[in-house]
Amino acid sequence: MSQDLVVRSGLIIPAGELRYRFSRSSGPGGQNVNKVESRVEVAFDVASSPSLTERQRGQIQHALAGRIDLDGVLRLVVQDSRSQWANREAAREKLAGLLRTALTPRKRRIATGPSRGSKERRFRTKKARSTIKKNRRVDLE
Repeated sequence: MSQDLVVRSGLIIPAGELRYRFSRSSGPGGQNVNKVESRVEVAFDVASSPSLTERQRGQIQHALAGRIDLDGVLRLVVQDSRSQWANREAAREKLAGLLRTALTPRKRRIATGPSRGSKERRFRTKKARSTIKKNRRVDLE
C-alpha cells in the first residue's frame, strides 16, 4: 500500500508522508472484533509537509482548524468496515476529499441592497405599528 495520495491534478502527497495506526475497532464483527485491528487512524503532518506550498498550507490550516492538532497534524479515524484494508482505503479517500474541499477557493459574496419588496414590507409594518400607537392615545381636548 505504498501508493501516493492524489488530491487533485496539481497536488500529490507521497505515501511516506502519511502515517497509519491500527487498533481494534468497535462495532460489528462478532468474535473477529476482539482479534483484528481493523480501525485505521491516518495522520498527515500539514505543518511540515514538503508537498504543500505555503499558500496551500495556510488554506488547509484555516479550513480544517478544528481537525488539526497543536502540532499541525491532521488525523482521521475510520472504522466503518470489518476489513482493515477497506478502512484504510476509506481513510485515504476521506483525507483526499477533506484536502480537496479545503483547497477549493470560496466564492466572494457580492453585497446587494435590500429589494423593493422588502423595503415596502418594512414601511407597511412601521405604518401599522404607528397606527396602533396612535389609536392608543387619549385626546384630552
